[in-house]
Amino acid sequence: MASKSTKTIWRNADAVCFDVDSTVIKEEGIDELAKFCGKGSDVQALTKKAMSGKMSFRESLRTRLNMIEPTVSQIQEFIRTKPPTFSDHVKELISCLHSRGVPVYLISGGFRSIISPVALRLNVPLENVYANKMKFFFNGGFAGFDENEPTSDNGGKGRVITELKKKYFYSNVVMIGDGMTDLEACPPADAFIGYGGNIAREEVKNKAEWYVTDFQELIDALK
Repeated sequence: MASKSTKTIWRNADAVCFDVDSTVIKEEGIDELAKFCGKGSDVQALTKKAMSGKMSFRESLRTRLNMIEPTVSQIQEFIRTKPPTFSDHVKELISCLHSRGVPVYLISGGFRSIISPVALRLNVPLENVYANKMKFFFNGGFAGFDENEPTSDNGGKGRVITELKKKYFYSNVVMIGDGMTDLEACPPADAFIGYGGNIAREEVKNKAEWYVTDFQELIDALK
């Protein structure tokens, strides 16, 4: 059951930030990329550890990417042949927010190259995407990731929201996501809504003041 204050902030939101993996889309992007590159099961176990807060996010990201070592051509082929599946009613929810003049941001511990096509399909401007950047050598080989991106570390989503609030003077920012990194972004987010339509994480469910398993509930609450 949603707390009254969270519902009020939701109805008056002046910006809404979504996590991407297992929230906007049904998959975990890095797990899918790992499967595509033949490293699926090793990486999946580490993703679980990272999402439950058992190791630092940056450490798990580094370890997972070093296992996968994706090349530029593998990333391009992955994007071309493995389009993501959108979560039920997320497109309608984002359209509804846009029609109310509410800006939508995608804040993810995943990768910009994989998330940008998702943003374009949702009419979310690419400058509203905050995610990690992979690095490559001139020959297209994997060269690591940009460790200066706030989203590559614990607390990074909160830092992004702090910057957005400073820049645009937002006073009712809502963060929506399925993981601990999303929950921990509130505060500075003014409200957090947990989403369990794809993966239900007990800790998030127990700590969220509003927990939904279908985005239709959030659409209905705006009417």
